[in-house]
Amino acid sequence: MYSLGYKAWLEKDGRYVLGEGRAQLLRAIEKSGSLSAAAAALGISYRHAWGMLRRIEQAMGRPAAKSVRGGRARGRTELTAEGKEALRAYESGERGLARSSGPWLTVDAVVVRDGRILLVRRGRPPFEGMHALPGGFVEAGESVEQAVAREVKEETGLQTTVAGILGVYSDPKRDPRGHTVSVVFELVSRSGAPKGGDDAALAAFFPLDGLPPLAFDHDKVVADYLKRRGNR
Repeated sequence: MYSLGYKAWLEKDGRYVLGEGRAQLLRAIEKSGSLSAAAAALGISYRHAWGMLRRIEQAMGRPAAKSVRGGRARGRTELTAEGKEALRAYESGERGLARSSGPWLTVDAVVVRDGRILLVRRGRPPFEGMHALPGGFVEAGESVEQAVAREVKEETGLQTTVAGILGVYSDPKRDPRGHTVSVVFELVSRSGAPKGGDDAALAAFFPLDGLPPLAFDHDKVVADYLKRRGNR
């Protein structure tokens, strides 16, 4: 049986910058704060990792990572702003290719505690800097219930339990990246303060009567939640 495959890479001025191997190295550096730890995590030698990093920087024309020499982060290796920009550009383009056919299944979470609803401030496009409900794409091998609990944990640090489905939202224009269909769940959270993680720059509970403008179609989702709550 034949199947179609493809490879994506990032170029700058016609020079190869990142493919999946090099992107994995930058991700590992970003996660571990160490080139040696990143090499170990990828199962390659330090010398090989160092060479990959140098080739990335040669293609970029500027440093992709830097050593932090002072302060609490002393001794760490961190991605530079340019390194992060290149990695995010590669990941964004790769996601666009993967989602080009659509529609794609996503989940979103409505978590309310003491009259306040859980929101994240998005740290990546689309709608970077805007607030939204926690959520994301369903991964292969997991149920939508597992996906929504995972996304809430990754983006806010909170453990949650699914209480029920609020609705399914499928407007083809709800996500500028492509056609997504979202199953929106109501969840109950345990005690604890939310903390932004993954692609969420911030996570916090907001009063339901004083919400900021929301990304995607999440204003409608919250309106539907309030309508349903009023009918209970």
